[in-house]
Amino acid sequence: MNKPATPESTSLNATMRKFGAPQTIIRQYQYWSVMLRPAQATLGALVLAAHEPAEAFSQLSPASFTELHTITGHIESALTKAFQYDKINYLMLMMVDPDVHFHVIPRYAQPRQFADMEFIDAGWPTMPNLGQINKTDAAINQRIMNYIQSCWS
Repeated sequence: MNKPATPESTSLNATMRKFGAPQTIIRQYQYWSVMLRPAQATLGALVLAAHEPAEAFSQLSPASFTELHTITGHIESALTKAFQYDKINYLMLMMVDPDVHFHVIPRYAQPRQFADMEFIDAGWPTMPNLGQINKTDAAINQRIMNYIQSCWS
């Protein structure tokens, strides 16, 4: 089994840095990093970023695709345990940030409570509304990260 990647062993691409890495990294793998999305469109919104220097999904190695299968299982398990989402969306937009990455958006039919805050899914039941965010600060985001990490298998 491969040793998990660490912030020291993984070079952070521009997209990862834009989304706050290394501070926002919840879990690192050999080919991918799972990060908390600083702008919480929904409770537990994440960014899943590839480590390989690729600006097209097809440029990733077969090993990266294999690992992606494992990671999505871990993400879904942790977010289910943490927040009991109703649906989950993986959005690969890459319009502004060119490195291969997904926005992982847990979806909620009803508001969720966390850290004495109410989190709304403004787009439910249609497409996620990434322009409507739940206003959090660094302390709340750290609590969300810690909680997701505690739910990770």
